Amino acid sequence: MNRAAAIFAITLSFGAVDFARADQPGPDWMPAQELIEKALKSGYTQVTKLEADDGRWEGEGVKNGQRMEFHADAKTGAITSEKLDD
Repeated sequence: MNRAAAIFAITLSFGAVDFARADQPGPDWMPAQELIEKALKSGYTQVTKLEADDGRWEGEGVKNGQRMEFHADAKTGAITSEKLDD
């Protein structure tokens, strides 16, 4: 098991990721687990919330020691915007 998958499994076991019940991901969307792995590879040390909303993934996590909000492309998982979480 790679590091990202292990962190994801541990995070899920503690219930730390909140998969909010907003919109539903489409059948051609990147799966949530793959998106979390991609976020971890892009510098996030933790993803604490992830939901489908307005045709994209919206999430919250920790990057560079700061709580962040981010949006990601539904199909590619590319992070399209991020800002400090207020």
